[in-house]
Amino acid sequence: ALLLITLLPALAIARPFFFVLSEDDLSDSNQHFQPEDVASDFDEFIDADSQPDYVLDPGSWSPIFEPHTNFGNPNPAIAEIDYYTGVKKLVEGFARGEFRILEEAAAQIQDAADKGSPQAQSLMGFLYGMGIGREMSEAKAFLHHYFASQGGNMQSKLALAYSYYRREMHEKAVRLYSELAEVAVNSFLISKDSPVIEPIRIHNGAEENKEALRKSRGEEDEDFQILEYQAQKGNAGAMHKIGIFYYFGLRGVRRDHSKALRWFSRAVEKGEPRSMELLGEIYARGAGVERNYTKALEWLTIASKQQLISAYNGIGYLYAKGYGVEKKNYTMAKEYFEKAAENDEPGGFYNLGVLYLKGLGVKRDLKIATKYFSLAANAGQPKAYYQLAKMFHTGIGLKKNLPLANATALYKLVAERGPWSSLSRWALDSYLKGDIGKSLLLYSRMAELGYEVAQSNAAWILDKYGEQSMCIGESERCTDAERHQRAHSLWWKASEQGNEHAALLIGDAYYYGRGTERDYDRAAEAYMHAKSQSNAQAMFNLGYMHEHGKGLPLDLHLAKRYYDQALEVDPAAKLPVSLALVSLWIRTNCANSFLVNMIDSFPEIYPKVEAWVEDVLMEEGNATILTLFVCLLTVLYLRERQRRHHVVQPEQQPP
Repeated sequence: ALLLITLLPALAIARPFFFVLSEDDLSDSNQHFQPEDVASDFDEFIDADSQPDYVLDPGSWSPIFEPHTNFGNPNPAIAEIDYYTGVKKLVEGFARGEFRILEEAAAQIQDAADKGSPQAQSLMGFLYGMGIGREMSEAKAFLHHYFASQGGNMQSKLALAYSYYRREMHEKAVRLYSELAEVAVNSFLISKDSPVIEPIRIHNGAEENKEALRKSRGEEDEDFQILEYQAQKGNAGAMHKIGIFYYFGLRGVRRDHSKALRWFSRAVEKGEPRSMELLGEIYARGAGVERNYTKALEWLTIASKQQLISAYNGIGYLYAKGYGVEKKNYTMAKEYFEKAAENDEPGGFYNLGVLYLKGLGVKRDLKIATKYFSLAANAGQPKAYYQLAKMFHTGIGLKKNLPLANATALYKLVAERGPWSSLSRWALDSYLKGDIGKSLLLYSRMAELGYEVAQSNAAWILDKYGEQSMCIGESERCTDAERHQRAHSLWWKASEQGNEHAALLIGDAYYYGRGTERDYDRAAEAYMHAKSQSNAQAMFNLGYMHEHGKGLPLDLHLAKRYYDQALEVDPAAKLPVSLALVSLWIRTNCANSFLVNMIDSFPEIYPKVEAWVEDVLMEEGNATILTLFVCLLTVLYLRERQRRHHVVQPEQQPP
């Protein structure tokens, strides 16, 4: 039997990837397992009260983008004050595209770093890494991030982990990602998995992703306002949905646990069972209210009686931890987890996996634990990703010789869901408000931390908005060359993480010499990377390169194979593929003829024709005249056709 773990990032373009575990990968017995290998308690996550992002993520920009929050330290040091003042100026500099303001910001941040602020050290690493107000230097960026991480800055730890991950230094990467993943997992819920809030891709290739953006406008969205109106009129379902939006921060709505509690409470008064479960969750987590396990158990029990399956997980968890009940009872916990698992609830699979992993209330069985974790992971349970990553990392339940890269990838997936992902929410909010420069700054910061969607979004903004992107370079606003180079670097990083559109654009950049020197060999390499992800355009381009012998050997048979593959993958490519196959036929049967020379001249002629159409025909006055001229020709043609019809018709009549 095979255990198939599917990791499906919520990306509009990047492909899912898979891990396959066979029985041969699992340890045959528990003989190599030592009790000290795992914590004896139900889980090792801290039961701290719910904490805001700026506490879990020191140096978070939430005091800048969420003014209602306060500094984590009620008596901040001078260096911390200088740091946040510098961040404010940095954001202002990008919003206005003024290098002078950015220079002041960088000087203030540097001063804070010199005074020992790890947060300022982290930001200096970002400036050197991107070449913003400083000469780009990977070495200086690495040093700043290293010292910042030693001081406890979580974002620098993430940046270092990604740097090691890119270089396949998995032993160093896995150590950092595991620490960050634990912080992220500690913020997850107990009874049910929260909706995965992935960064929104603001484009779907060459065009803006209008549908995704429309659904992310938060309280300004028309659908949200209609829902709020229905809730105000007493609709319990609408109350529950609004509570969900505020509790999890969905669809661009800013998280607000107090508002969530208020809407859930109103929904419960109307008899909404789903809100009963989340009230239990709120009291168990202490989110927006004082933690109270007794009330949590009461609400979860009421919800379970209403057949809310995931509530069984919460009740089982409370029994496993001994919260709100007389004492720990693993037997009762197992019963509740099994009820959830019987209904394919991912949390039920995960919690049963923990029991079998640690032998709590059951005989320890690592194979069964792995099976349950795999089922939970396939359903998208992030805690299950974390446990499987630990098994890959430590070898518990698995053979020691399994690739460490698997553990690194799983830890990375979990770590990126930590509190520092708030950057994505602020970046999207800025973009929707038309603050393109501010959005670029935030996406660029996330890109440095290894978020593929942010790398793609930042690169797209640079390409789409050009000078209006407010890109700031080493000593002034970005030149065209600097902007193209930065976009090229971001697309390349995104392509490394499976973004086929990014790989395609990298190929185009090398093929046409956009933002880099023309290099057909590297273009072919990038197209091959995109082709491996079943990209039809990349297949077509590879066929074209084989047909013309650019970057690849001249091979008409291989060219035809790639053209055929492009059509198989995307039926919409029928027209260009048909034209390409005609070109191949001409080359095969009419070699060295004027037709071949004419086909080869198309790439040189096309840009000139395109420029003529854009500059002459598409000019407003000329376009109008051309349209009238075409209409006139059409009328004359129809009249002439009608006249001939009348002339011919009498001749066809019998005598």
